Amino acid sequence: MAFDIMKLQNGSDVRGVALEGVEGENVNLTNPIAVKIGCAFVEWLSKKTGKAAGDLKIGVGRDSRVSGPALLNALACGIVHAGAKVVNCNMATTPAMFMSIVFDQTKFDGSAMITASHLPFNRNGIKFFNADGGLEHEDITDVLKIASKMEDKAASDLLAGGFKADAECDLISIYAEYLKNKIKEGISDGEKPLSKLHIVVDSGNGASGFFVDKILAPLGADVSGSQFLEPDGNFPNHIPNPENKQAMEAIRSAVLKNKADLGLIFDTDVDRMSAVLSDGSEVNRDSIIAMISAILAPEYPGSTIITDSVTSDRLTYFLEEVLGLKHLCYMRGYKNVINKQKELNAAGTVAPLAMETSGHGALKDNFFLDDGAFLAVKLVIALAKAAKEGKKLDSLIEKLPPLVEEGEFRFKISGDDFKEYGNKVLQEFKSRAAAAGYTMPQSYEGVRLSFKSEEVQGWILLRLSLHDPVMPLNIEGGRKGDLAKLVEIARKLTDGFDRLDRSSLM
Repeated sequence: MAFDIMKLQNGSDVRGVALEGVEGENVNLTNPIAVKIGCAFVEWLSKKTGKAAGDLKIGVGRDSRVSGPALLNALACGIVHAGAKVVNCNMATTPAMFMSIVFDQTKFDGSAMITASHLPFNRNGIKFFNADGGLEHEDITDVLKIASKMEDKAASDLLAGGFKADAECDLISIYAEYLKNKIKEGISDGEKPLSKLHIVVDSGNGASGFFVDKILAPLGADVSGSQFLEPDGNFPNHIPNPENKQAMEAIRSAVLKNKADLGLIFDTDVDRMSAVLSDGSEVNRDSIIAMISAILAPEYPGSTIITDSVTSDRLTYFLEEVLGLKHLCYMRGYKNVINKQKELNAAGTVAPLAMETSGHGALKDNFFLDDGAFLAVKLVIALAKAAKEGKKLDSLIEKLPPLVEEGEFRFKISGDDFKEYGNKVLQEFKSRAAAAGYTMPQSYEGVRLSFKSEEVQGWILLRLSLHDPVMPLNIEGGRKGDLAKLVEIARKLTDGFDRLDRSSLM
């Protein structure tokens, strides 16, 4: 039985297993399948733009994954055989591949990035862009439906026949120059505006090493102590993921060891980032959103910051009471928060930042693009300005209340129709919470409860996973001892659901 190519869709991306080496995970993102997808993207883009295939110019790039070169070659093969021109950008980043549509030097009609973000070495995938940004869920569905019509043998024959890219492009240098100029404009202090700063970078052997040798060092920064800059798709040091504890400890140690002013860490394809301050404090999740918001607040007073659903009440306090901004706590999924940002701005509500706790952050003044390197540029500029004033970067978020206690519990749902059952659980959970008199702020995903009494402070969020038979429960206590009280409340509110495995809560 032929493999169902539609199973490669993962939200607004294509994702699959590209290499052997992990028990129980069979390769399903093959080179012939990449040929099919390349052909299909040309057909889709031709319809989208109204241009003939022969008039389309498409850029392709990849991150450091071992399977990247072969998949890029196969995807490009499909693009060429469908009649479009292909430009090989080689090692690139996901944001750079979108910017290849914008830059005057390239002006591609569309682009594709071979990446699986922070996933293990054996995985890979494809992200697509056109002039509107990243393709949406329904767009990927359409591309894969077109790809499914091509026979396996036809794709294999095309690959065996070989091809030659129309051109190659050093996109990462163009992109780096763009970011470098943003720093110079933001600081306005000559050709070496970072000459008094020590900044270390941890690339995790992904694609972000250019940030050191093409941006920070030429601008005068001391980058000694930067680590794992060489691309290596086996990821021998740690997972390139700002949410990974080992990764964050690696950059934290580097900052402290080298007495650096700032540490930056990126995921594999550089659309996410986090940071570490000079004292070793990690700036991620709520705090990275708070810091970027504090940087933007003077330029966008009273504006709206959009986040995913698992951000803290502490962040809401900081955004609204300290910065005078508005907080829209929306839903999980970087495409969801970015699309909401676009929607609000189009309707006249200024929303300069949409950001997930994962580190995905899109800025209104950067094409609504979730770009970890652009966020890092914002931090570097803020660091330089603070240093001029004799301050430290952490002064921006000194009024953000600290995290005290938190917990995440995952309830597995047994049986079929998990979404239907999960929604019934949420309805009953909400009814029980209302009957108990608990405060329920507006929630766009799941049910959120907020507690601000003398007896207990904090919040609870119960939601249903989009793709898996799981209900995550996030709890944060405002004071020591509150977490246990909130866990007990959650236990009572979720009691009696026969298909819900609550063993993690017990």
